[in-house]
Order: sequence, then C-alpha cells, then structure tokens
Amino acid sequence: MPPTEEHPVTPAPPRDDTRTLATVAHTAFFLLLGASVARFLLRHPGEPRTPWVIALSVTLALLYVLGPALGAAPTRRRLLWLGLVVTTWVVLVVLAPSFAWCAVPLFFTALRTLPPRAAIVLVALLTAFVVTAQLQLSKSFDPNLLLAPPAVAALATAVFVHMERQARAQRALIDDLIRTRRELAATERREGTLAERQRLSMEIHDTLAQNLSSQQMLLQAADRTWDTDPATARGHVRTATGIAAHGLAEARRLVHDLAPSELADGAGLAEALRALDAGPDIEVRFHLEGAPAPLPDRVQSALLRIAQGALANVREHSGARTAALTLSFLGDQVVLDIADDGRGFAEPRTDADGRGHGLPAMRARVRQLGGTLTIESTPGEGTVLSAAIPLEPAP
Repeated sequence: MPPTEEHPVTPAPPRDDTRTLATVAHTAFFLLLGASVARFLLRHPGEPRTPWVIALSVTLALLYVLGPALGAAPTRRRLLWLGLVVTTWVVLVVLAPSFAWCAVPLFFTALRTLPPRAAIVLVALLTAFVVTAQLQLSKSFDPNLLLAPPAVAALATAVFVHMERQARAQRALIDDLIRTRRELAATERREGTLAERQRLSMEIHDTLAQNLSSQQMLLQAADRTWDTDPATARGHVRTATGIAAHGLAEARRLVHDLAPSELADGAGLAEALRALDAGPDIEVRFHLEGAPAPLPDRVQSALLRIAQGALANVREHSGARTAALTLSFLGDQVVLDIADDGRGFAEPRTDADGRGHGLPAMRARVRQLGGTLTIESTPGEGTVLSAAIPLEPAP
C-alpha cells in the first residue's frame, strides 16, 4: 500500500567503505606474509637464520592481529603497537629481504593511525626500505625495482587520502542535515506553541475576561443601588450569577481542551489508549512497543485526540470489525499507529460534519508538534494511520 506521506529518515554514516578497505588490507598482509615465509623456506632451507625468520614472522602476525582491538584512534597504545610492528618488520627484512612487500598493507595501517603528515613520512621511509631490500635481492640493476615501490606507495596514499576526504565530507554533510532537520522541527514546535498561546489568549479574552468584566460592572451597580433600590440590585446579582455560571462552563471547556479527561488524575497515555473503544461492533486492541518514556502533556493530548478521531472514522466510514492501536517508543520519537481491516479508500477524505475528527484536524495537531502523519490505504485492504512526533533528547 503506497504511503501518501513518509517519515523523515536519518541517513547512516558512510562506514562500509572504510571497513571494506581494512578487511582487504588485513587479508593482503597475511597473504604476503605467508608467501614470503614460503619463498624463504623454499630458497633458503636449513640456514642458521631460519628459526629467527620464522619466530619474527609469527611475532609480526601476532602483533598485527592485536591492531584492530586497539582501535584506529592515535592513542599511545596504538602508536606503541605501530612502532613494534614496523620495528619487527624492519628486522625481518634485514634477515630476509623478500619480506619487503609486506610493507604495502602497512602503508594503510600507518595512514589510518597517524596524522597525515606523520603518516606520509613513515610511508616514505618504508618505501625507501623496500627499494633497498629489492635492490639487494636483484643480481643486477633494475629500474623497475627503483620506481615500482614509490609508485605503489604514492597510489596507495592517494587513494586512501581521497577516501578519507570523501568520508569526512559525507559525515559533515550528514551532520549538517541532521542539525537542520532538528532546527526545523524545533522551529515548527515553537511556531505551534506561539499559535496555541495566541489561540488561548483570544479564547480567554473573548470568554473569561469579558465575563469577569461584566460581573464586576454588575456587582458595582448592585452595590450602588443596594440601599435605594434592592430589587434592581438583586437583579444585577442574579445576572452576575448567570454570567459566572457561563464563565465557569467556558473555563471547564478550556481545561477540557488542554487536558483530556482520560489523562486526568495522572493516568498515562498507554492506559488512556487501552481504554478506548470504537463501538460495540468493533474490537479494539492495544499494543505497546519499546520502553515507555515520559511524554509532554501536549504530546499525550494530541496523540489521544488523534486516536479518538481515527477510531471515530473507523466506526463511521470503514466498516471494519477490528482496529489495532500501537504505541511505539523509538528513542527520538513516539509513533502511534491505528490500523483497521475495513474497506479502505483510494484518496484521503475529510469530514464535513464539523466534529473535528477529520484528517485535516489530525494533520494540524501533528504539524504543531513538528511531527508527520502517514496514511496508507487501499480499497478493500483496510487503512493504517501513523502519527510520528519527535521527542526532545534526554539530558
């Protein structure tokens, strides 16, 4: 069922490329180390240096295995580990120059561990050592042995630096998008708060304030005429009493709008949703997912009103037999899903009965809180309405 609106999605940091490169570098290191050991044993069997070469090879392999456990940050332990790896490799190359090509994976290790300038210096030193070792193995001068290692080192360094710059740019872009989204959500919440305050101020001015002003004038008039015209004074008091009763009703209406009676006496949103029904012919089920977190009163009121309006629509329009309410706490947002097995519809429709249970009213409530409303419906397959409201991060 295609959604008419979509929840905002936060992109994940681009770490797959870095992990893939690290895996390839580790695999290449052990392949080169194994090939170098095999080559040495085949060409130099029974030499006195063989035990030393084997012992250093095993030591180098064990040291390299410890690297991922220390992390990639340039801490003292990480720097000490890198120094031991490079020193062991240098001693090994002095004993057997064929181990020189194990330096290629060490290029990436140095680039991931050290700051850029220090890493480039270490790569240059390793490259010079590789060239020297290869020239020792060669019986005659070969220009490839002099040019190939620097070319490989330069290519590896350029690729890694380019990937790191791209990763930093992507992380900065993602952080900027997340920050912008949060700022927009905060702005919408502030605008909703200001609009609600303005509405309440107008309501109070047009009802309670006017009523109190009228009562004051009537009581003052009654006080002035109490001794000279008691009948008129009593009439003013009765009129003031009627205005007071009307003002009390208006005050109760305002309080009811601000805090639904279902949430009174400290009742939580989950309990209020669990107690809802859609009439005798519709079975309503409630599900709670995630760890419940304290919700602002405005969020609880809005979600309860949305649930009531959605169930009213289910009762009046869907022809459903069952409806499911699901309240999900997802850390940075709370989501309320209302699903039914009714007839569904092709296009969202609005109510014309003026009772405030229509989709536009739901959208307005969610929009004031910086959230989104998603409606998924297909004729004959029911309807799913989902209201997602972001939450302020916990201090």
